[in-house]
Amino acid sequence: MPIKSATRCLPPFMSSAITPRQVAVIGAGAAGLVTARELRREGHRVVIFERGNQVGGSWVYTPDVESDPLGLDPNRSVVHSSLYDSLRTNLPRECMGFRDYPFRKREGKGRDSRRFPSHKEVLMYLQDFANDFEIGELVRLETEVVFAGLGEGGKWKVKSRPLKAITECVDEIYDAVVICNGHYVQPRIAHIPGIDSWPGKQMHSHNYRTPEPFQDQVVVLIGGAASAVDISRDIATVAKEVHVADRSIEEDKLGKVFGHDNMWLHSMIDSVHGSTVVFQDGKTVDADFIVHCTGYKFDFPFLETNAAVIVDDNRVGPLYKHVFPPALAPWLSFVGLPWKVLPFPMFELQSNWIAGTLSNRIALPSKEEMTEDIEEFYSSQEASGTPKHYTHRMGDVQWDYDNWIADQCGFPAIEEWRVQMYKATSKNKRAQPESYRDKWEDNDLVLQAQQDFANYI
Repeated sequence: MPIKSATRCLPPFMSSAITPRQVAVIGAGAAGLVTARELRREGHRVVIFERGNQVGGSWVYTPDVESDPLGLDPNRSVVHSSLYDSLRTNLPRECMGFRDYPFRKREGKGRDSRRFPSHKEVLMYLQDFANDFEIGELVRLETEVVFAGLGEGGKWKVKSRPLKAITECVDEIYDAVVICNGHYVQPRIAHIPGIDSWPGKQMHSHNYRTPEPFQDQVVVLIGGAASAVDISRDIATVAKEVHVADRSIEEDKLGKVFGHDNMWLHSMIDSVHGSTVVFQDGKTVDADFIVHCTGYKFDFPFLETNAAVIVDDNRVGPLYKHVFPPALAPWLSFVGLPWKVLPFPMFELQSNWIAGTLSNRIALPSKEEMTEDIEEFYSSQEASGTPKHYTHRMGDVQWDYDNWIADQCGFPAIEEWRVQMYKATSKNKRAQPESYRDKWEDNDLVLQAQQDFANYI
């Protein structure tokens, strides 16, 4: 299917007098790819650093797992993929694609035409995106950034090394750095009293690939988010029993899971005693395996900002609108920190905002004004009882956030059908976790999406 050229969305007010910047983008996943495209559209010169051997970031599957299944050993062999083999998207393809590059069904060998396709189809979509916009020529594959920090004259020093070559690190100077390295590598682990004497096995979902290792096992799985729901049902196909501990589960939902003879929902774990897991409601289970589906920690081991940006209880900050540190803006920025969101369109907006600020097309507030905005945001979160580690968790506030950035960029608001499709999926997911991907009744939303897509042919 034909697409328009890579310059078709250049803002009409963009001037040829804009000074191009030399920008380092760290990461070639969805965030890094669209960031590179937006930067280049704005006229900047871009280099993308990617430690993997192909573009796609967290959508690149590997059967490999880490030497430490919990991901706690700092000397472990790190694997950057968290995909499990059976994963399908938990959002419809129509709403999850970039706004000006629809995630349409494509014909061909290995393509997945389902509304909620497999991870392989998402990777192919990102590869199509990179090919159609000729982003591959900007990417240095199998290259790890080991240091990014301020150098002389306010420039950024980036030190990188090829992973498969016995060479010294390469030092380069850039005007700006954009961090797009994702947040699905460093696991967060649940704190469980008595776990140090646990005789069984443990794993974080980061290292889950297939259910076979759980054959005939009694498994306790911690977590209630999308990956926990998928993995628990995957494991239940082979395990003797699966017990899901979820702090957010409603009391009337506790007990055996409908449609599964070997799966139960429990309150959160209180403690473990030997091989016995004790739940907060007093129920107990003798288990063989504990699986932590408990999320991830933001991690930027290469970044040196002299404490202008720190990670405190998974709050990356201080950041203006989750993107710019006031002390270093616009020369350092982050794409993709918010979670529980519709990610790809948000990446697209954030990266256009960044590209525009670097060329002075879009003005940022003063350092003092940005700092004041951040302090007000943190105060509002504290007043509402929001834990610090939920700083970047958005949910329904994402639409106001997206539309605010769209306004800064001179773009239209997020399409209403996209919002409604996201909300319909969330509702269906809660009501029918087993079948929501294959039963879609909101066809009016699909028609609205298709009408919008027709504008891009």
